[in-house]
Amino acid sequence: MDEITRILTGTIVRSVGRAVDMGVVEFDGLQGETVMVHMQCPFRIVRHGRILLGSADMRYAQKDAGPQAFDEFRMIYDAQTTTFNRVLGELRPSVDSVTVGQSGELTVNWEQAFRLEVFPDCSGRIEAWRVLVRGGAHHVFPPGLD
Repeated sequence: MDEITRILTGTIVRSVGRAVDMGVVEFDGLQGETVMVHMQCPFRIVRHGRILLGSADMRYAQKDAGPQAFDEFRMIYDAQTTTFNRVLGELRPSVDSVTVGQSGELTVNWEQAFRLEVFPDCSGRIEAWRVLVRGGAHHVFPPGLD
């Protein structure tokens, strides 16, 4: 898990989004590489005790979005990420600390007091999250599933 800290610390947070129902956070690495966190378990982004974005936001359609809202990226989550990504583009915050807990909880702190909290909630050996370098190393929780 020290490798995850090494990969993420100092990166610039580029964007937050989703691939179907998997949360994705992208970072610009120290050598220009793309680093990503893929989350298939509950997660949230908080700042000063306020939840700015949560995985459950993918469950709720925007007003008047219609029955295809999820497939058309018209969920509350999608609206929140659009706004949040504009802020990230302006701030270009860097990651200052990363912790991985014993039961797979992953916390990534970045400048301006933002924090990504990822918390696996499945007792089975199902992939909860992964940290990866595009074209390179993949680190999965629980270990051994990659």
